[in-house]
Amino acid sequence: MKNQVQLAKGGAKEKKTLLVASHIDKRFGMTHAVNDVSLTVDAGEIRALIGENGSGKSTFCQMLCGIYTIGAGEFTLEGQKLRIRNQVEANNAGISIIVQEMGTLSGLTVAENIFLGHEDPFVSHGVKNSRAMNREAQRLLDQYGFGRIKAASMIDQYNFEDRKLIEIVKGTYMKPKILVIDETTTALSQNGRLELYKIMDAVRADGRSVIFISHDLGEVLSHADTVSVLRDGEYIDTVRSGDVTEDDLKRLMVGREIGSAYYRTDYGAPISDEVVLSVRDVAVPGEIHGISFDLHRGEILGFGGLSECGMHEVGKAIFGASWDRTGQVALADGTRINDIPTAISHSIAYASKDRDNESIILNESIRNNVALPSLEELASHGLLNGRKLTRFADQHAKQMQTKMQNVKQFVSDLSGGNKQKVVLARWLGKNSDILVLDSPTRGIDVKVKQAIYALMEELKEKGKSIIMISEEIPELLGMSDRIFILKDGRINGEFLRSPELNEEDLIAKMV
Repeated sequence: MKNQVQLAKGGAKEKKTLLVASHIDKRFGMTHAVNDVSLTVDAGEIRALIGENGSGKSTFCQMLCGIYTIGAGEFTLEGQKLRIRNQVEANNAGISIIVQEMGTLSGLTVAENIFLGHEDPFVSHGVKNSRAMNREAQRLLDQYGFGRIKAASMIDQYNFEDRKLIEIVKGTYMKPKILVIDETTTALSQNGRLELYKIMDAVRADGRSVIFISHDLGEVLSHADTVSVLRDGEYIDTVRSGDVTEDDLKRLMVGREIGSAYYRTDYGAPISDEVVLSVRDVAVPGEIHGISFDLHRGEILGFGGLSECGMHEVGKAIFGASWDRTGQVALADGTRINDIPTAISHSIAYASKDRDNESIILNESIRNNVALPSLEELASHGLLNGRKLTRFADQHAKQMQTKMQNVKQFVSDLSGGNKQKVVLARWLGKNSDILVLDSPTRGIDVKVKQAIYALMEELKEKGKSIIMISEEIPELLGMSDRIFILKDGRINGEFLRSPELNEEDLIAKMV
């Protein structure tokens, strides 16, 4: 193991050490998730923690935050050894985390989620003062600029991104000494990211620290002071963000050079005249209005926009997952797509942005998740063969380079990026003709992202049609044949693939 270093942007002023991790270790069965990791974080520092999917980043931080017990080693905060058994104890010790996936609880109000585990100030003689809790939560939401979110409302009324904003309030209002941000930006629009960056800067300016996990290396270099790299559960190095490039970080992450090919390089190829899916005047109350377009054979059709523009609802509507949808979604043969079973049986796939709640079954095996849409094809005379299911799932999970013990492992044990690979593996196995991919590379490391883009090109060459919904403008520009930009639930711009097309062109139609 290399010697860790303590560095800060600029490097001139010696900084006070805030957190020390000494020989941290964690195993899950045969998997050595974190292997003897030691590093330090200074006060007033934004420390990025990067690595491939399954490198141990989230596991390391979840031990720090009391989500997992420590296998071996110890954390010390301001010279005091931490003995943390759960998240509430971590919060009380001055450590908070905003997780990658959903971190709020359904069935509770916004205020109850913000103060979950910290209700004591609002309880007198065993009775909770909900009015006082709502008032304080609304004050915080207003202070953060999230005033449109109402503290007394049920959390279930809000979408994935809004629930992330609520988690930001929950994780930061107590002014933790260490704030862990675990790939949270992948769930946020550009506006949401800007708000989070402001909070990170405020934490640093206050002499507290951020541990920032992200696969967006440009984001890492722009907002972190230093970067620590994990590979296969082991500590590799810590570098100043100002001293390295994205390519340098990629080499540290994977241990070798990453090829230059990333996005598509072709331009000017004609789009097929063959229409495989027609969408006419589709609307979902309060979300999208009058959406009409055709999807062509072998086309990658991109959808983009700002937060609340409605692009994510377009994917659900096409897949028949919006119960109050109006308008028409029809295949070339006239088949109407009004529900999920019809969509799946007619070779339409859908991968949701909210993978934990809408795309996978967490408390099931990788095998069952991958095989689920293909059970009819895998059955013989109405019966399923376990070995056949295992072979099928193993083939497609490995095709997606899923880091796993075997396909009998539960999906809940996987890192966020590996969960995403399982989602894509199930639709590869189904061999669908139309794929609706909402944020397909969310939480995916650079190496696998490169592989996914190559896979999309391969599917395109085979005549498959892809609707790619993305909040990443470079991804839209790099992979799409056509791009629709949504604003206020309506299509506000259409662009054809071109080397002259740039980010400013798309942004002009978003705002």
